[in-house]
Amino acid sequence: MKRAPPRAPQPDPARSIKAAITGRVIALFNDRSRGEAPVTRRLDGLFGPQAVAWRVHGDVTSMMVGGISSLLLQMLHPAVLAGVWDHSSFRTDMHGRLRRTARFIALTTYGGRDEADAVIARVRHIHDCVGGMLPDGTPYAANDPALLAWVHVTEATSFLNAWRRYVEPGMSAADQDRYFAEMAQVAHALGASPVPVDRSAARRLVETYRPHLRTDARTREVRDLVLKAATADRLAMGVQVLGNQAAIDLLPAWARRMHGLPNPLLARPFVRAGTLGVAQTLRWAFR
Repeated sequence: MKRAPPRAPQPDPARSIKAAITGRVIALFNDRSRGEAPVTRRLDGLFGPQAVAWRVHGDVTSMMVGGISSLLLQMLHPAVLAGVWDHSSFRTDMHGRLRRTARFIALTTYGGRDEADAVIARVRHIHDCVGGMLPDGTPYAANDPALLAWVHVTEATSFLNAWRRYVEPGMSAADQDRYFAEMAQVAHALGASPVPVDRSAARRLVETYRPHLRTDARTREVRDLVLKAATADRLAMGVQVLGNQAAIDLLPAWARRMHGLPNPLLARPFVRAGTLGVAQTLRWAFR
């Protein structure tokens, strides 16, 4: 009696799905045409495995939601808006701008000290060349410590709020304070001042900026570009639209009103459940 030939190993559908998902996410955040690859986690950087920043910055979905929300907050400051408007390629390369920001965060969080120092020095050099006049004639400069402090506090607050909403709702107050204390290292290195070192100080700092925030036609144009779905892929477009809605939902009510964005009260359960579903899928894929 003839023995049956051995069966060829069958492909693992789950592994194929994981590879497809991770491949698309890696391509989204790394410009392969410039030789970029995912940042390797090193132990000789600004932080380390025990840092709260390693935890918070490791979740793709909450970082995307927090990043979009922070951009919507940042552009409410006339000088930040002017710097982007006068010196940025955002109108033709919004994706590239977002990718460069994400890479800066990855290198300063997970890269070695040499990588973190190099990317911080590069950003400082770029800021030294960015300046001009606001429409009312007021001068501005990107390396203004107070302006850098606004950008920093909106980013740190938005990333932490997104993490707490979609990953760790029960995060301790001590860990929240530790996150701001850790991120203060990067803010100081960039030249920001004042820099909050805990959550209460961050809230107070945001309040001090509110009287200086404005909106105009340029704010609305940049807002629409940030929230515009930039892909023809229906699945990716659906995820992006959902992420944008989650970012709007994350905004303080006063910021939504300034932008003229609707309060997503009725859609909130769907937006939060859908975003959580995307987050869990990505965590499964990268696990």
